[in-house]
Amino acid sequence: MKRSRFSEEQIIAILSEQEAGMSTAEVCRRHGVSTTTFYKWKAKFAGMGVSEAKRLKALEEENNKLKRLLADAMLDNTALKDLLGKKW
Repeated sequence: MKRSRFSEEQIIAILSEQEAGMSTAEVCRRHGVSTTTFYKWKAKFAGMGVSEAKRLKALEEENNKLKRLLADAMLDNTALKDLLGKKW
């Protein structure tokens, strides 16, 4: 996945500019993002503070780590079943 050039803090600041009354097109032009990207950010970060966004990122990283651990355990389990299922 492509890494964003904006941090969560910057995204929330950009969204707050639009909420303060600046038009969406002007905010997008000023920061060099498309309106599609802006609305995706708004769907994800609307109403969040900086601390909440950091917590969300930490939870997503932890979730990915746990998914990898589960996949490794399932792979090991399948390999052991295959090994034990074969007759010597």
